[in-house]
Amino acid sequence: MLIVIMIIATLLTVAWLMLLGRVTREDWIAAAYGKVFGNIAAIDRLRREDVAKRKKLSGYKGIAALGMAMLLGGGSEKRIEKLKRESISLQQGDLGSVNVLDMPGYVLLREFEAIGKGGVHKTIMSKSYELYGKKHAGYKANHLLAKLLSYPMIGLAATLMLGALITGTGNATIGMAVLGIGCALVLVLVYAMYDELGDKVRKRRYAISKQFPNVVSKLALLVTSGMVMDRAWKETAYSQNQELYMEMRKTSEELDNLVSPEAAFSNFLNRCNTKETAKLAAAIMQNLSKGNMEIGRLLKDMAHEAWQERRHTAKRDAEKANSKLMVPTMLLLLAILVMLMVPVAMNFTGI
Repeated sequence: MLIVIMIIATLLTVAWLMLLGRVTREDWIAAAYGKVFGNIAAIDRLRREDVAKRKKLSGYKGIAALGMAMLLGGGSEKRIEKLKRESISLQQGDLGSVNVLDMPGYVLLREFEAIGKGGVHKTIMSKSYELYGKKHAGYKANHLLAKLLSYPMIGLAATLMLGALITGTGNATIGMAVLGIGCALVLVLVYAMYDELGDKVRKRRYAISKQFPNVVSKLALLVTSGMVMDRAWKETAYSQNQELYMEMRKTSEELDNLVSPEAAFSNFLNRCNTKETAKLAAAIMQNLSKGNMEIGRLLKDMAHEAWQERRHTAKRDAEKANSKLMVPTMLLLLAILVMLMVPVAMNFTGI
């Protein structure tokens, strides 16, 4: 058994090292692009967080403002500058910040085209398109898939080798525990990397759905007051810096660059894959030739439905929060009962 484990660990290590030795300049460039686009996404996220912090702090004055500033933490200027410098270095050919552990995965992607046509890659690609847009989706999808291919090989090899070595020293119980727990942990961490992408998509869709009532209400107000749809869209898009507003800005920029409305709103729908934005895009597309009055009526109805759905969602969230509070409440009640019963039991024992 121990010999078999050592052979498997050796084969995985040799395979990983052979793949690392086949890394080409093309693979390094692909990894660098993935890193740069990851930095761009991180910078955008940090800037949105800074805007949200400033908005929260604007409601406090004096000592309360200082306390909230300490609680929320400082700005992200240093981290943003660091990411910018790293991206510039990568674009200039300095690949020192590229993770070597990712590279065997890029080799597999390049040499085996079937991996890039599989269901896992398609799923990652669709989610990356929604999160990062068409321009960056391919690089981000390949970056994640390279990690999913490379990390299990080297992680399992290291775990099997360590477990075999511990078992060989005579600590069979500890060695088997390291093998079992270590292999499970590697697989769980790799799956967590994959699931994190889906979690980001779910959070993004939830944020977009939450912002939608305000967006469609403002659109309805501007359009019914006589503003043309393109202008109302742009005014709404630049009014805030949240997810849905940022996607509306991209659509506005596409329209300014003479992209057809059909293509621009189709791209908007692909980036904001929610039922609310689908209805909004469909309503605008179907009424481009019918005038603002028809669009205004549809937007009003949509806004009313959106606020009704928002109320129902708030009620469901409140019910979920109440159910989650049941466990700590029961634990607190149990602790109080123990605190009351222990002295009573001790008194009876003393008697």
